[in-house]
Amino acid sequence: METDLSKTPEKRQVILLTILLLLWEADSEAIRYSMPEETESGYLVANLAKDLGLRVGELATRGAQIHSKGNKELLQLHAETGNLLLKEKPDREVLCGVTDPCVLHFQLILENPVQFFQTDLQITDINDHAPEFSHREMLLKIPESAQPGTVFPLKAAQDSDIGSNAVQNYTVNSNLHFHMVTQSRADGRKYPELVLDRALDREEEPELTLTLTAVDGGSPPRSGSTTVRIEVVDINDNVPQFVQSLYEVQVPENSPLHALIVTVSARDLDVGPYGNVAYSLFQGDAASQPFVIDEVTGEIRLSDELDFEVNRGLSGKCTVSVRVLDVNDNAPELTIRKLTIPVPENSPETVVAVFSVSDSDSGDNGRMVCSIPNDLPFLFKPTFKNYYTLVTEGPLDRESRAEYNITITVTDMGTPRLTTQHTITVQVSDVNDNAPAFTQTSYTLFVQENNSPTLHIGTISATDSDSGSNAHITYSLLPTQDPQLALSSLISINTENGQLFALRALDYEDLQTFEFHVGATDQGSPALSSQALVRVLVLDANDNAPFVLYPLQNASAPCTELLPRAAEPGYLVTKVVAVDRDSGQNAWLSFQLLKATEPGLFSVWAHNGEVRTSRLLSERDAPKHRLLLLVKDNGDPPRSASVTLHVLLVDGFSQPYLPLPEVARDPAQDEDLLTLYLVIALASVSSLFLLSVLLFVGVRLCRRARAASLGNFSLPEGHFPGHLIDVSGTGTLSESYQYEVCLKGGTGTNEFKFTGSHYAVAVLELTM
Repeated sequence: METDLSKTPEKRQVILLTILLLLWEADSEAIRYSMPEETESGYLVANLAKDLGLRVGELATRGAQIHSKGNKELLQLHAETGNLLLKEKPDREVLCGVTDPCVLHFQLILENPVQFFQTDLQITDINDHAPEFSHREMLLKIPESAQPGTVFPLKAAQDSDIGSNAVQNYTVNSNLHFHMVTQSRADGRKYPELVLDRALDREEEPELTLTLTAVDGGSPPRSGSTTVRIEVVDINDNVPQFVQSLYEVQVPENSPLHALIVTVSARDLDVGPYGNVAYSLFQGDAASQPFVIDEVTGEIRLSDELDFEVNRGLSGKCTVSVRVLDVNDNAPELTIRKLTIPVPENSPETVVAVFSVSDSDSGDNGRMVCSIPNDLPFLFKPTFKNYYTLVTEGPLDRESRAEYNITITVTDMGTPRLTTQHTITVQVSDVNDNAPAFTQTSYTLFVQENNSPTLHIGTISATDSDSGSNAHITYSLLPTQDPQLALSSLISINTENGQLFALRALDYEDLQTFEFHVGATDQGSPALSSQALVRVLVLDANDNAPFVLYPLQNASAPCTELLPRAAEPGYLVTKVVAVDRDSGQNAWLSFQLLKATEPGLFSVWAHNGEVRTSRLLSERDAPKHRLLLLVKDNGDPPRSASVTLHVLLVDGFSQPYLPLPEVARDPAQDEDLLTLYLVIALASVSSLFLLSVLLFVGVRLCRRARAASLGNFSLPEGHFPGHLIDVSGTGTLSESYQYEVCLKGGTGTNEFKFTGSHYAVAVLELTM
C-alpha cells in the first residue's frame, strides 16, 4: 500500500533540548524542604501559601495541585489553609535506593493564570537496616606457602542505608594467623581484606574458621556477620598471572542474558594440579552483580539485565572493568498533569492541558520532539522545566465544533526513534451566545368560528443552537399594543412546547382577524430572547340565516304591492332585498317561489330576488294574491328565511283596494285555517247532498207504499208547490242554487258568509 507523503498533515513541533532545560532549572529557584524517612503520615511539611507569598484561600480559588514524576503521591495539599502534609510514611531506600542525596521533586500548579512552582523534598536516611552478607559462609583456599602480609579480598556486606549509616568497618574474631583491614572504594563504599600475620602449616591445622563482622556507623550501630572457612592447601610455588592487567569492555545495555562479555585468561607456572587456575569474581555489591564467570574457562557472561540508567559502570579488585553503553531502549514518557475539560467557548487562549515529557535515555536518545496535528486550533507553550501547556489558539465555537480529539506525539532523536502518543478529548462547553430563533418570522393560523373553548389552534416553534439550559426555551405571549384586544381572554400558550389555544369561542362576525407577538426565551445567564408575529384568521361558518330587509316581515302592517291588470309579462312587481352576515359562499343568496295564490302568474329571479309577472292578467285572476318566497344561502348546511308578499290587482293605481288587516298574521297559520274552512264546507255540502238523497229515497218508498195500499199508482189530487215541480221527469229539483263561500279577512273572526260577491274563494253548485 502506497503512502502519499504529500497528504501527511504538518505538525507543530517543540524540540526539548536538555541544555535549555538546564538553563531554565538554573534560573528558577525551588523551595526545598527536608525530613527523615519513616516519618509518620499527617506530618506538616510546610505552609506553601505562606512560603509562596499567597493569600489564605488563594490556593483553593486557583485550583492548586501537587504533582510529581515517578514518585508516589507522598504529599497532600490542603488548599484552604495552604498546609503541605505528608500523605504516607516515606522509605528512602524504596524511593531512591543508593542515590544520595535522596531528593524528590514536586510541582505546584496554579490556574488563572497558570503558574508553576518547583518544590524539592529531601528524604534523609536513618539507620533502619543492618549490614547483611550474601552468603552465610565463605570458602577461602590458602596455600601453606603463603607469606605473612599476603592480602586476601573478601566479599563485602550489603547495607541499604547510606552515608554514615552504611557499613563503616569490618572485624574478625581474634586468632593467631589473620587480622582484618577495611578498605574504601572510590565511591566511598567499604570492603574487607584478610591479611596473613603468621604462616600456615597444613600438617598442624588444615582448616581454620573465622567470624567476619560488618558494622555500620549508625547510632546505635548495627552489625551483620558471616563465617569464613579457610582451607590450607599444599605448597604451590607460583601465583596465577593474568595475561592482561586490565580488561576494558563496553556492553550495550540491551544485551541479552548469558551474552559473552569478555574472556579473561591467567597462567600458573606450576605443574600438575597446582598449575590449574580457577576463576572467580570478587565485587563489593554481590547482590546486584549482573555477571558470572566460568571457573574453568574465564568467560564472563551477563547474568542479569543491564540498565544504563542504574548501572553506569562496574569495576572491582579484579582486572575487569565493564562500561555499560546507553542504547535507545526507553520510549519518551508523557504524563498529563492537569486537564481542563470542558473548555468554555469564546474564551481566548484557554489552558486545556498541562503535561510533562521525559526520556530516561541520554544524549540524542533523550532528546525529544513533541507535536500535534496542524489543523487544530491549539498550540504548545513551554512553562516550567519539562512542563508544557496546551492552549487554545483563539476562541472556540461550540456550535461549529463541540469536540476535538488531540493526539500528542513525543518522539526521541535516538536510533531507532521511539514514539509515545497520547490522545485527549477536549469538549467545548456551551456559553449562552445564541438567542432562540423561530422557525418562521411570522405565523398565520386559521380558526373556524364557533370553536370549542381551549381548542388547539396551532403551534409555534423556536430552536436554540446552544445546549443544556442555554437551549431550554420557554414561550410567552407578549403584551399587545391594541387596547381593544383582550388577548389574555382570547389566547393562551403552553410555555414548554409553544402550543396556542383559543380560550373561548370566536365569532367571525365580531372579530375576523387579530395579531399578537409571542416570545421565546432561553434559560441562560443572561437570558436571550426573540419574538415572532402571530396572525389569527377566523374562518366563517354558516351560522347566520339570511335576513330580509325588504319587505319588512315584522312590521305591524305588511306592505302590499299593487299590480295593474294591464301589466305585460315580465312586469317587475317588487324586489326582495336580503342580506347575510356570513361571508363568502355562506353569504351567496338565492331566491325561490314556494307558494302562490295563482301558480304560474308570478316568477322570482333566483339571484336578485326580483318578482315579475309571467303572463298577462285576465279577468278570471283573483284580485288579491299572496306569495311565499324562500331566501336561501349557499352554506353547508344551507340556511334560509321565508318572505310573504301581498299583491293586489288594480285597474289603475287610482282604484281603491281593500285594506289589509291591521294585524299581520302568520301566512302559514292563514293557510292552515283556510284549508280547515274548505274541508268543513265540503263536508257540510256532502252531508247535505247525502241527506237529500236519503230524503228522496224515503219519499219514493213512502209513495210506493201508499200506492200499494190504494191499489193503484195514480197521483194524488192536488199538485206540488211550484218550486218542487219535476220538469225533467227524473225526480230531481229543477232549480239551481249557487252558494258562494268567502272568508272575510278583515273581521278577525274567521267566520263563513254566504254572499254573491265576485271575491268568492270557492263556488259550490248543488242541483236537485
